[in-house]
Amino acid sequence: MDMSSRLLVLQQLAESCGVSTVQQGLQQVWRLLLLCLICRLCFRPGVVSTLKHSVSAVSGIYCLFLFFEVHMLWVLLLCALCYLVLLLSQHSSSRGLFLSVVILVYLLVGELHLIDMVTWHKIRGSQMVVAMKAISLAFDLDRGAVERLPSPAEYLGYVLFVGTVVFGPWISFSTYTNAVEGTKLSWLWLRSSSLSLLKSQMCLLVSTCIAPYLFPLLIPIHGNTVTQKWLRAYENAVSFHFSNYFVGHLSEGTSMLAGAGFTAEKDNIRWDMSVVKPLSVEMPRSMVLVVTSWNIPMSRWLKTYAFKNAMKLGTFPAILVTYTTSALLHGLSFHLGAVLLSLGFITYVEHVLRKKLASIFRACVLSKPCPSDCGHQHKKEYWVMLLNLVFGLLAIFHLTYLGSMFDPGVDEQEVEEGYAASHTIQRWSELNWASHWVVLACWLFYRLIQ
Repeated sequence: MDMSSRLLVLQQLAESCGVSTVQQGLQQVWRLLLLCLICRLCFRPGVVSTLKHSVSAVSGIYCLFLFFEVHMLWVLLLCALCYLVLLLSQHSSSRGLFLSVVILVYLLVGELHLIDMVTWHKIRGSQMVVAMKAISLAFDLDRGAVERLPSPAEYLGYVLFVGTVVFGPWISFSTYTNAVEGTKLSWLWLRSSSLSLLKSQMCLLVSTCIAPYLFPLLIPIHGNTVTQKWLRAYENAVSFHFSNYFVGHLSEGTSMLAGAGFTAEKDNIRWDMSVVKPLSVEMPRSMVLVVTSWNIPMSRWLKTYAFKNAMKLGTFPAILVTYTTSALLHGLSFHLGAVLLSLGFITYVEHVLRKKLASIFRACVLSKPCPSDCGHQHKKEYWVMLLNLVFGLLAIFHLTYLGSMFDPGVDEQEVEEGYAASHTIQRWSELNWASHWVVLACWLFYRLIQ
């Protein structure tokens, strides 16, 4: 395809896909943005706190109705169940663990016996946000980080906070109370939230209109059958990545627009909520940083309430507990469970291998960048940068493999109900299970040099 033909196709793609995608995106979220703005205006200093919590809860319920209609009742039922458990276990010191078990049972019973798969997948994101908020509140009560059980108005205002109830992200109870206390309206607040919303629309465009046509329309790369399989896998992975960035930046925008997501240092207020870091995923240093950059609040939640509580079992079991927790929160989805558990093994092997290499070569080749005052002898030599680049390319390889199953071209009904196990096995078998074999080889190499 010559340049003029490619430009003509790109123009048609922009007119047919780009305009409709932006219009549909705005049509889906404009009422949510309006509710967030109303909530922000009510959170100004001087308004009675009970009224603020009530507005937060009511606007969150209405937002759930706009997106899920009558199925929102399942989310409200989970909210009521969590508060009832917290109320009945006020004098217990294991509220976090007990509530986690109750929520797990509710989610499993709901998915397996009470709700059809299409409906469950629609409300799964909101269910997960509510569950994470309730569990974090329970553990914070156990640790004394939250001094008392919130009143019903405070609790409902928190778990149904309109800025996070549909698209997330998880925020702590202290973050919510800071938002309720309110700050003055400012251009920085409006600019920060608007910038995140703009980023979300750009990521939606990339996911829908650019990523599926990367090769060879935008990037003229051709190859044999094997190369074509990997190029299609990379297209699927990039499309899935940017759909996640769309949700992440959208949740940043809605949270800040509703009044949450700022840090205060004396009189200086910075609206700096960050949910995703696309560059750290698309040009990664390591899979460990990919995992933390994919959804920063959820990564923080898993580290605080799953990983640290499981560390007494050992590092590797704690990693498995963490990724299993994430998989269960996402629902009984084979493809998500397979990806998350594979990530657990990949990140563990990468971490221990790079830690061992850093010790042998006394070089800054750890999964995370070293601080400036680290004790390594070799920091910026070319071979050190080359080794880090190799691990970065290996991370892109793993991401392509793991993301290959998220095919935007499959049947819409299959996407709504969740990919079948056969779909996952087929996609990975087409790529010869390459990532799993590479992880096994890295682990064997680590054992040899240990």
